[in-house]
Amino acid sequence: MSTIVFVHAHPDDEASQSACSMARAVQEGHRVVLVIATNGDHGEPAADLAEGETVVMRRRKEAEASAAAIGTHRIVWLGYADSGMTGWDQNEHEGAFMQADVEDAAGRLAEVLREEQADVVIGYDWHGGYGHPDHVQSHRVTKRAAELAGTPRYLEGSMNRDAMTRSFEAAVAAGMDVGDWDPTGPMDDGNPMGTPEAELHWACDLREWVDVKRKALEAHSSQTSDVGMILAIPEDAFREQFGWEHYLEPARPAGMVVGWFLDPELVTATA
Repeated sequence: MSTIVFVHAHPDDEASQSACSMARAVQEGHRVVLVIATNGDHGEPAADLAEGETVVMRRRKEAEASAAAIGTHRIVWLGYADSGMTGWDQNEHEGAFMQADVEDAAGRLAEVLREEQADVVIGYDWHGGYGHPDHVQSHRVTKRAAELAGTPRYLEGSMNRDAMTRSFEAAVAAGMDVGDWDPTGPMDDGNPMGTPEAELHWACDLREWVDVKRKALEAHSSQTSDVGMILAIPEDAFREQFGWEHYLEPARPAGMVVGWFLDPELVTATA
């Protein structure tokens, strides 16, 4: 069995992006560790915050509830502040993750990787999926930490841009109201969302675990805009859209494998 460390920028990112992979890995007997870079302090304040309860306190509780739904064995907080979206004043705040020294932050993460004797570490693609400054920084930090710790496998979570485009085009053709959503349009950093299919290495069909993802998202109930929007997607569409998780693995040859990135036969056969 392996130890897999998933690195995410904010509490709730693990739920929307990798909950199915985490749940399957747990079910198969692997040790799953979640590292969260920021405290999520610029998320939405819950309407029912108790006296003396802060946004950070609530979001920690929600992350713990999400971890319980997934079966995550350990949560580690790197302790940085949420930087907010590109251009926000919070970008310049003291302690903002995007302002952190990459070597220092990577050193903190490398300590966790060494302590856990991690076999696999998973971060984000080069633009963090959609350009959020903390996601981009997570990419830099995770990649460097894997080098420092000598972690055997380094993967990057992303989204299949071509699959999203196909779904978008089908929705438009069916006359559905898609609002201003367009997966090929510029995101927070001006780049389109995700990664082209030709550049991905793993397409994991995890629809069997999609109910776990829904429960993990429900745990982050204070985030009514982002999480609420995802949970409002009809069940069948949610299963198809969020039941697949995609990864890049830079050490592998080009070509997307439809299969499980922890399947020993696939890892060996296509390495």
